[in-house]
Amino acid sequence: MVDQEIYKLSERVIELAREKGVTIATAESCTGGWIGKALTDVPGSSKVLKGGVVAYGNDIKETILDVPKSMMIEHGAVSSEVAVIMAKNCAAKLHADLAISVTGIAGPGGGSPEKPVGLVFISVCHRGRTEAFRFEFEDMGRNSVREQVLTTALNLLIKFLQ
Repeated sequence: MVDQEIYKLSERVIELAREKGVTIATAESCTGGWIGKALTDVPGSSKVLKGGVVAYGNDIKETILDVPKSMMIEHGAVSSEVAVIMAKNCAAKLHADLAISVTGIAGPGGGSPEKPVGLVFISVCHRGRTEAFRFEFEDMGRNSVREQVLTTALNLLIKFLQ
């Protein structure tokens, strides 16, 4: 059950990465591996996709991606600071030229007035240059938020690869 729009975006990411000789890694929290799945749906993705970490729990962010516990306490696991460290450390640990990380609140619970359901931070680390982006996606249900994050993440990968 691959959505055609998602497949086309994933195909473009893989095509650009192959053309430019760039390897990719993913660090996902709220998407639970959807970005990695979308990329691996494309034949030939193994030539550029190094792998990914589904860091759903804070303990995994801390132990596998080396996100300092103090940072998660100070800023929260859903923050630009955490997203940046996730992307940087994912790139380093998986020896990838480009890494993308996502952390957010997909719902239906977990939101607050300061951090509502649909709040997501996406960070891209490309050969040492790291940027973080804040998004507030429309809360039309858990999978809708995750689909919006997936589409946005794939578009960001395309932007960085162009």
